[in-house]
Amino acid sequence: MKKSLLAVPLLFLFITLSAFDNIAPRQASPSPLEIGNALKQALEVGTAKSSDQLSAVNGFFGNAAVKILFPPQAQKAENTLRKLGFNKLCDDVILSLNRAAEDAAKQAKPIFITAIKQMTLQDVTNILLGSQDAATQYFKRTTTQSLTDAFKPIVQNSLNKVGATKYYGDAANAYNKVPFVSRINPDISDYVTQKAIDGLFIEIAIEELNIRQNLSARSTPLLQKVFSFADKYKKF
Repeated sequence: MKKSLLAVPLLFLFITLSAFDNIAPRQASPSPLEIGNALKQALEVGTAKSSDQLSAVNGFFGNAAVKILFPPQAQKAENTLRKLGFNKLCDDVILSLNRAAEDAAKQAKPIFITAIKQMTLQDVTNILLGSQDAATQYFKRTTTQSLTDAFKPIVQNSLNKVGATKYYGDAANAYNKVPFVSRINPDISDYVTQKAIDGLFIEIAIEELNIRQNLSARSTPLLQKVFSFADKYKKF
């Protein structure tokens, strides 16, 4: 029963495919297997590239779109500390937070690959023919919790390894000693975990848009065939 329900979107899809074949008989329409393989191939390439870019030195720190700064609730504390002459301490905090995220990003690939392997026929159809960020939204919807669970211990270890826990704790404790201020939580691991995941989604969205819009990014004949079909379908 479940397989029958999952096949419904593809039934409509291949009725449309037949129409395309009548309009342009020289170009064979992709099969369901080709559509599934192409999409998973594209997502594996995109997520791997995103993980590799962010896990490199300065992958987070040197990228303004994903660079991790003080948490919003601690930015007032940062401003106060800088006015009190703690510039280096604040700079060390920011650098160490980003180094921790870069370290954690190395572990992202297998998590996304698992999510890709679990995609249903309906997921494949919805992503291929959906919005420009349909794949990114799929990952957000289906992997955020598992990514959080998997990332948090990695981030915590990374924070300890690069000294982020100490630097941020020192900054929080220094600020908490200032008279008449609202105390801030010296625990930074939850914040960095979420920002690391957010950064991955930002980069994946960029890669997804690139494959959808840039013909040269479709690096294999299978990707070219399937995404060309998707382009025509959306214009139909």
